[in-house]
Amino acid sequence: MHGFFETDILSDMQKPFYVKVLLVVTLLLGINAFAQEKDHSSSEEKGSLKTEIKEFIGHHLLDSHDFTLFTIDEENNEHVGFPLPVIIWDDGLKVFSSSKFHHGESVAEVDGNYYALYHGKIVKTDAEGTINYDEDHHATNVKPLDFSITKNVVFIFLVSALMLFLFARMAKSYKTSALPKGIGRLLEPIVLYIRDDIAIPNIGEKHYKKYMSYLLTVFFFIWIINLLGLTPLGVNVTNNIAVTFALAILTYLITTFTANKNYWKHIFWMPDVPVFMKIVLAPIELLGTFIKPFSLMIRLYANITAGHVVLMSILGMMFIFKNWIGSPLSFGLAFALSLLELLVAALQAYIFTMLSALYFGSAVEEHHDH
Repeated sequence: MHGFFETDILSDMQKPFYVKVLLVVTLLLGINAFAQEKDHSSSEEKGSLKTEIKEFIGHHLLDSHDFTLFTIDEENNEHVGFPLPVIIWDDGLKVFSSSKFHHGESVAEVDGNYYALYHGKIVKTDAEGTINYDEDHHATNVKPLDFSITKNVVFIFLVSALMLFLFARMAKSYKTSALPKGIGRLLEPIVLYIRDDIAIPNIGEKHYKKYMSYLLTVFFFIWIINLLGLTPLGVNVTNNIAVTFALAILTYLITTFTANKNYWKHIFWMPDVPVFMKIVLAPIELLGTFIKPFSLMIRLYANITAGHVVLMSILGMMFIFKNWIGSPLSFGLAFALSLLELLVAALQAYIFTMLSALYFGSAVEEHHDH
């Protein structure tokens, strides 16, 4: 009797516990179902937001025929900026303002011909702006030769003018004083570092002077352009493969046309190896002369482009998370990565300059140096 009474009391005490468990499980299932329904209803919104972010990143990385500071109204295509001159060759030279494109939203009529912007490229079209595609969905419209002054070209000119001004002032100050004045005091240690730690050790004291002007130019050009790429101006010159290709070609041409006979002898008829190996190694060494500038081009292009894509992707995550945890974390990570990009901007300039000096050194190396 006593045992039955205790069991009955225990059963009465456990009933509320089971009820509580049941209520908690029911509540959790309801919350989960509501969350799934909410996620399902907002999946299209998130998908469109991700697509919009990807398109913005792609647009940011592209060069453009106008310079836009910021957008006032995206729907009405209202922007603050200024147009740039468009110069094309299509059965003759045609010059007009990029304002005719209205930021890529309309067709430009020039001398009875119609042109439109397609993924940042000028293509010939009709009055309606029709883009024709092949079976692989590639545009088949005729692309005229484009010599336009684009946003990247403008900043190349600006950086070139800035460098010319700074170093002209610095050189002028040496005529009256042993120490430079103004910003020259900041530039002098960098110049001495490039001379003493890059040029002389890799090229040699006998030949380094004739390469110093190029090494200094390419270092400061890449460094300043990379720093501008981290500003809100949207300047991405070195993530344009045409620019890195031109820089690499300059290094290749200087290496090729200043090389001595010992350099070519080591390529086509390597000394101190059997004749059969000379024949085998010659095409490999010749191919290596082309691979070196190719690696310069890809290294600079890929590192800068990857940095911009990662940084902007992290910033875009703030608009995807939309909560008090994800957004601050994304901002903090983007800020830390921005600081790292400042280091990368200088590091890429250093690497390009260092490798160029190595190639120049191998081109003028004397036989007795081995």
